[in-house]
Amino acid sequence: MERIQSAIAKAREARATPEWHGKESAVLAPNVHPAVVPAPTAAPEVAVRDFSAWDALRLITLDRKALEKARIAIQPGHPETIAFDVLRTRVMHQMRTNGWTRIGITSPTASCGKTTLALNLAFGISRNPETYCVLLETDLRRPSFIKKLGLRPGPDFVKVLRGEDDFAHHGQRYAKNLAVGACAGQTRAPAELLQSTTTIAALAEIEAVYMPDIVIFDLPPMLTGDDVMAFAGQLDCVLLLAAAETTKAKEIDVCERNLASQTNVLGVVLNKCRYMDDAEGYSNY
Repeated sequence: MERIQSAIAKAREARATPEWHGKESAVLAPNVHPAVVPAPTAAPEVAVRDFSAWDALRLITLDRKALEKARIAIQPGHPETIAFDVLRTRVMHQMRTNGWTRIGITSPTASCGKTTLALNLAFGISRNPETYCVLLETDLRRPSFIKKLGLRPGPDFVKVLRGEDDFAHHGQRYAKNLAVGACAGQTRAPAELLQSTTTIAALAEIEAVYMPDIVIFDLPPMLTGDDVMAFAGQLDCVLLLAAAETTKAKEIDVCERNLASQTNVLGVVLNKCRYMDDAEGYSNY
């Protein structure tokens, strides 16, 4: 783990040199001359969330055995939920500070646990009843929400992305404040669909109708195709997941560089770490 941390730190330091200046995305404060006092503006109108739209979504009952097998922790106060609650709090703080709504979860390669992280993060957010979250499955090559959550086949989020139907007919609701868009099966030409005008319009409509505080996208692994890069420009930020003893530091560096050219890299989460002190948590977050 220390080798991965050291390599990541060196790569980031190298990209901070002048020749790398300006290549990574950043949120900049407005350039206001100190002698100029901006004129007061009217308070912005506060939009009101349509709770009836949430209530109309199909309410799902989760399969506890499927959740346990998939390592999804939903019980408040359980030791397994603590780490995800910590991550949830940090993510929501950064999202609100920067005025962001859309966050993607990805990893360099398969089997790092990105879908498990996305699901646990979403359920962690839903434990705060005042925060409304939409979790969307955009790993269209290998969708797994239905299996991991023990859902019944039927609704298919891909139809929403294609513009064939509304999210109201294919979104499902857990509790009052977590909506899930799950895909029924593999999709052909996923990269083309993710960057299509129908997908852009569908996501805009979901945000307009349901007004979630955060939208989480479970993305494919970055280095297995071009799906993530085709879609990254639609996101406010991305969280990169690495697997200890499996993910190479060079893979993390390549992913960070490519993501930074399209969106904001929120951080790197180290997963599957067997040797960790009690005081250690998420790596490089």
